[in-house]
Formats: sequence, structure tokens, C-alpha cells
Amino acid sequence: MPGTSIVEDIELIIEDIGGGGGGITPPAGGDDGGDSGRRPGPNVPPSRRYATAIVIAMISIFMFFMAMVGAFIFLRATNRNWLPLRLPSILWFNTAVLISSSVIIEMARRRLTLADVPKFRKLWSGATVLGVLFLIGQLIAWRQLVDERLYVSTTQASSFFYIFTSLHGLHLLGGVCALLFVAFRKFQNASVSRSVAAEVVSYYWHFLDGLWIFLFALLYFGK
Repeated sequence: MPGTSIVEDIELIIEDIGGGGGGITPPAGGDDGGDSGRRPGPNVPPSRRYATAIVIAMISIFMFFMAMVGAFIFLRATNRNWLPLRLPSILWFNTAVLISSSVIIEMARRRLTLADVPKFRKLWSGATVLGVLFLIGQLIAWRQLVDERLYVSTTQASSFFYIFTSLHGLHLLGGVCALLFVAFRKFQNASVSRSVAAEVVSYYWHFLDGLWIFLFALLYFGK
């Protein structure tokens, strides 16, 4: 799934939640203002449908990865010529960076509930920088494997490593774009509040964080 399509889906869900009414109510003063007094149109479905949509999207991504995980486990168990892959040590650093970004996102959302938008933006931007740092770290891990002459087609273990990390990286790139969307969009005249946008994007980000921890554990213990 290309990162751009992920961002478009998230933006559509955010917009619809903001216009659905009856769902998430932003705290007073927690946004840039300008969205008070708006009423959803008569034909707008309940916002719960769009909250469900983001959950379904995450489940579909998870099931997509689970199909590949099943292939990984099957080949690892049945192939007698399986060659273990020594994982680059930078993956530990990358994992810590991604976990830290999730923590900072929740700190940012807490500041938003207190109507401290400037502090929210600083923390949110910091989480975005950590997301970019994670992607750079993944590229460094690839470079280290290339230096050891381990490519996509070298072994089955290296193939799965490149597939897992590249697909997760593409989804995370979409998440970074969504974080930037929340950080820099002007919400005064938007049909969605900053609080709703931050909440929806944070769900997706935490999901990618948990997915990476799962994949990293799989690659580490299944090598």
C-alpha cells in the first residue's frame, strides 16, 4: 500500500469524523478556533462509522502482514537449509526511537486537551522528527546488510527482512505525512477540529509502533 493512499484515507476519515457529529467533542480552546457552532449536514452518517473505518483499515493492514508472517513461520520450520540472519544492532535503537515517538504523541495530545496549542505543536513536531529518524535508521540497517553482501535474494531470511521492513516503512511514511498534516494544517475554517485529527492519526501511529515491535520480535527470535 503506497504511503500516499494511506494519508488520503486517513484525511478522509478525519474529515468525516469532524463532520459526523455525536462522536468526539474537542476540548474548549484546544484547537485553533473557528469551528464552533458548525452543524453536520442532514445526510452525514454518524461519526462512529468513520471511527470504525480506521479500525477496519488497521485490521486489514495487520491481516496483510499476518499472511506474510505465516509464510515466514512455515518456511522457517520446513526449510532445512534456512540460513539465520544476523540483525543489524541499530534496530534496537530504531525501536526505542519509535516507542519514544508514541510516548511524545500522547504527551502532545494531553497538552492539546489543556488548550496549550504551542506546546502541542512542539511535542507533535518532535514525534514527527523521531518518525523520520526511525526511517533513516531503517535505511542504515539496509546499508549495513548490503555491506555484508546480504541482498533481497541472498537468503530467505534476508528476503523476509527486506520485505517486512520496507512495507512497514512505507506505511510509517504515510503516518509521518499524516503527522505533518495535523501539525501544519490551519484548522480555523476546517470541517474538523485539531483534537479529532490528532486522535485519529495517533491511533494509526500507535498501531504502526506495535506492529513494528511484533515484527522485530519475530525477526529476532525467528532468525
